[in-house]
Amino acid sequence: MNEVVGIVGAVVTVVGMVITGWMSLRGTRAAAAITAAGQERSAAAAAAPAVTAANFAVLQATVDRVDEENAEIRTELRGLRALVRAYSWTVDRLIAQIRRGGTEPEELHDLVKEHMRTGA
Repeated sequence: MNEVVGIVGAVVTVVGMVITGWMSLRGTRAAAAITAAGQERSAAAAAAPAVTAANFAVLQATVDRVDEENAEIRTELRGLRALVRAYSWTVDRLIAQIRRGGTEPEELHDLVKEHMRTGA
């Protein structure tokens, strides 16, 4: 009888150790997954300022490029406006000279007439 109790005790001990080992393994895996997820979130949070800084640098470079292009366009536009005013002044003088010579000039384009009338 003692032998049976000893064998049963040994079997119960072995089964208990197997169950404990299995549960310990599950707990270790769960803890590792939780730790990994936390570390990933920490890494993402730590990297966020660098990502934001990189995005800002790209945005700043784009703004600088657009500002430079706008300055070039404004300079070109001022030059074109001056050129149109010079042409308008020249055409107006030529028309006056033609009329003084007794000839009526040909019809001007509507846009030219509008510019000569308003200056814009």
